[in-house]
Amino acid sequence: MKISRGTLAAAGAYVLWGFFPIYWKFLQSVSPLEILIHRILWSLVVVLALLAVQKQWQWLRQSQARPAILRTFVVTGILLAVNWLVYIWANNNGHIVEASLGYFITPLVNVLLGLLFLHERLRRAQWLAIGIAAAGVLYLLLNASGLLWISLTLAFSFGIYGLLRKTAQLGSLPGLTVEMIVLCLPALAYALFLQSSGQAVFAHGPASTTILLALSGVVTAVPLLLFAHGARQVTLTSLGVLQYIAPTLQFLIGVLLYGERFTTHRVIGFSLIWLALALYAWDSYQLSRNPSLT
Repeated sequence: MKISRGTLAAAGAYVLWGFFPIYWKFLQSVSPLEILIHRILWSLVVVLALLAVQKQWQWLRQSQARPAILRTFVVTGILLAVNWLVYIWANNNGHIVEASLGYFITPLVNVLLGLLFLHERLRRAQWLAIGIAAAGVLYLLLNASGLLWISLTLAFSFGIYGLLRKTAQLGSLPGLTVEMIVLCLPALAYALFLQSSGQAVFAHGPASTTILLALSGVVTAVPLLLFAHGARQVTLTSLGVLQYIAPTLQFLIGVLLYGERFTTHRVIGFSLIWLALALYAWDSYQLSRNPSLT
């Protein structure tokens, strides 16, 4: 079975995101907002360096000639910042499982958006898989004892972000650059405020913490670029299936590594979601062996 480069890129992004809880836990002593601004600022440094190496500046003229492009990336930048901030807060306050639930819900949001805006179609087995996954998510929502606003905010912010990036008129690297430029001014202003008021951890705390904050640009940019590249080459529904990789890893890390609760309700709900993923994967494999089944 030949796997497309777009699929590999998207899958790689989700695997990296799946291990994010470990990285952010090392920065637990830093406020989520300070972590966020350093993710933005150092990500901008990384993407500008990549653009300089590749000499990809022709998109600047296109963006200046079409203000609508900038407006789109203002929205995606804000969505990205909201998603990052909520995830970091949840991760470092003992809610990794709730965060993983949000990313389990996201594929359902992707499917809904794909049907409504991109007119994508599902096969019967795919409908069944989505139905089972929806049942699992609904069960978790009805029986959850955690903070559901975390899950819902993460799901809808990233689902809408994926839709807008898929239909955006800039490539993955230029698009991420515009998003970081949009966010960098408020991020830089807050960073300077923290430094001047003596509240900053960066350059004032342990050297390891400062290094990890600086490396957050690389850690952030790499999976985002992989995701943006893959999102433009595969269907939004396929992205929804691959998306289960990240929350599964996050969930396992939260429960097994950091000892978060895994109640009976969560066993039932997550089992339904994993069953749906297995069915969808099996159907995709059958389709790859026999394209006439489409």
